[in-house]
Amino acid sequence: MGALDEVIHDGDDVALAAVTAAELLVGVELADGARVERRGAFVERLLSDFPVLPYDLAAARAHGRLIAHCRRAGQTRGAHDLLIAATASSTHRTVVTADASGFGELPDVTVRVLPMPRGDLGSATT
Repeated sequence: MGALDEVIHDGDDVALAAVTAAELLVGVELADGARVERRGAFVERLLSDFPVLPYDLAAARAHGRLIAHCRRAGQTRGAHDLLIAATASSTHRTVVTADASGFGELPDVTVRVLPMPRGDLGSATT
């Protein structure tokens, strides 16, 4: 899968946060006619190859801690980024993303950056 091969290693237990699945599916819905089939096939491959982690009580607890941390620090973060970070934190996984700006300085959140332009993939958790 190209750039993913550079940051995801053989022993990694890769999964997607539910909100990441939604972001990827929105990309398919918004794709123009020439790209919708290719993008849809790529997303469906990801969704069939990797489990999708739910937003459960453990993620909600981590989410609450992350929101409180950001508010105390006077930082604004994207709602989806915090959901992804909470899912990763609650499952002891690493966020893999093309745009690490929404994940920096969050407690108990580790990030690996994809070497690709933002928007081509989104975020996953390993």
